[in-house]
Amino acid sequence: MKVAVTGATGFVGSRLVERLHKEGHRVLVLTRNTTSARKVFPTEAFPNVEIVAYTPTVSGDWQDAIAGIDGVVNLAGEPIAEERWTPAHKQEILNSRQLGTQKIVEAIQKANPKPTVLVNASAIGYYGTSETATFDETSPTGNDFLAQVCQAWEAEATKVKDAGVRLVILRLGIVLGLGGALAKMITPFKLFAGGPIGSGRQWFSWIHLDDLVDLILQALTKPEIEGVYNATAPHPVRMADLSQTMGEVMSRPSWLPVPAFALEALLGDGAKVVLEGQEVIPKRTLASGFNYKYHHLQPALKDILQ
Repeated sequence: MKVAVTGATGFVGSRLVERLHKEGHRVLVLTRNTTSARKVFPTEAFPNVEIVAYTPTVSGDWQDAIAGIDGVVNLAGEPIAEERWTPAHKQEILNSRQLGTQKIVEAIQKANPKPTVLVNASAIGYYGTSETATFDETSPTGNDFLAQVCQAWEAEATKVKDAGVRLVILRLGIVLGLGGALAKMITPFKLFAGGPIGSGRQWFSWIHLDDLVDLILQALTKPEIEGVYNATAPHPVRMADLSQTMGEVMSRPSWLPVPAFALEALLGDGAKVVLEGQEVIPKRTLASGFNYKYHHLQPALKDILQ
């Protein structure tokens, strides 16, 4: 199988490319920075990885590389919770997903022969936030900024079905591994200053990185997998429980809360990603027969942190 991957040098993408390569598949990496990508995937270690330069939001010759690809995994998107949500940054967040997906779909529609499947990332931000509601794949969308971004993102991906291409949309929760959000949360615990962020009552819907990669591979290889699936573990937790479990696994105290105003001062509206949450259940994912390695948080954190 030959698979094209956008966002391939990121936290999730790099693990996916490593796994695809290890299993003997060929990988086309679409990247804005070929020099950086070659450092991540050096030729001697990744002989089956081809690197092609692309501008995610602009049509170009890179789109020709999609012809003859078996499947496309679109993970690209501007980071959401790393800086303040100025109007310009919010536009970047939207464009990187909406226009980026539009150009991927455009490339697939032009390709001859066409890929058989597009696996497109989305996020559980689709549902909005709540401390009391529970969401699954059939739940309606929210009405905040991230929900609107996810709607636009998924709407562009859906257009690939007009070309007869199978579409799988994965609504990602917080991905746990040695990187991403967890890497930022570990530092206070190492300094014996860990604790819940904000009220501690907000929901934290998570998935282990290895389970997410397995889920993407299932989406690529099983023709019966189609439509929207929540990429979250079956047992979400509240932020206070996350902090307590991290403290237990790391043998560190977990009582010192991080006040909401501290995050808001740093990230502005972007703090919503951490200060507000949603309880998301992977109903369709479980019904598909997907076999999670990590159903519960403590074994997941032990695997990552110990």
